[in-house]
Amino acid sequence: MDSSGAAAGRGGASSSRPSRYESQKRRDWNTFLQYLQNHKPPLVLSRCSAAHVIEFLRHLDQYGKTKVHVPRCPFYGAAAAAAAVDTGTLAMDPTSTCGCPLRQAWGSLDALVGRLRAAYEESGSGTADTNPFAARAVRIYLRDVRDAQAKARGIPYHKKRRRKGAATTDAPGGESTSSSAAISGDSSGGSAPGGS
Repeated sequence: MDSSGAAAGRGGASSSRPSRYESQKRRDWNTFLQYLQNHKPPLVLSRCSAAHVIEFLRHLDQYGKTKVHVPRCPFYGAAAAAAAVDTGTLAMDPTSTCGCPLRQAWGSLDALVGRLRAAYEESGSGTADTNPFAARAVRIYLRDVRDAQAKARGIPYHKKRRRKGAATTDAPGGESTSSSAAISGDSSGGSAPGGS
């Protein structure tokens, strides 16, 4: 068999295999269900609340690999220490000697909650309204984790801005705040017939 035939043979098998995202979602879902079974007292999914989700996220901190400096640590808020950790120079980094705890990174928790939210809805356990992973308390917890980790690293978190052409909104006084106003037929640009 030539190389193109071998590639075609593998292509058929890989299409039936779940994507990396789907595999990770299934592993995360099974981990969460195992956590509920091992909970004291054991919990059933239908009785799971946002408080249980937050408890699970805190439980996962013991497996974290992100050093989060506490306020009394001399490296608290030091952006240089965070850069050394990010570039992989941990062996030479003086922060590796401090006793601050290792935690799950905010981005990892945020992605995990997103996968678990989708898995909950796909499992048929409830509606989107009853999904404990989509609860306001979980969003607030994640925001607090993000802010605390950003403050400990000395790097402020900046929300990504939307592109200018994404939406048209009017500012007070009728002025358009988006470049899409010209496309939508706003006559203030002078290009619409009968405008000036």
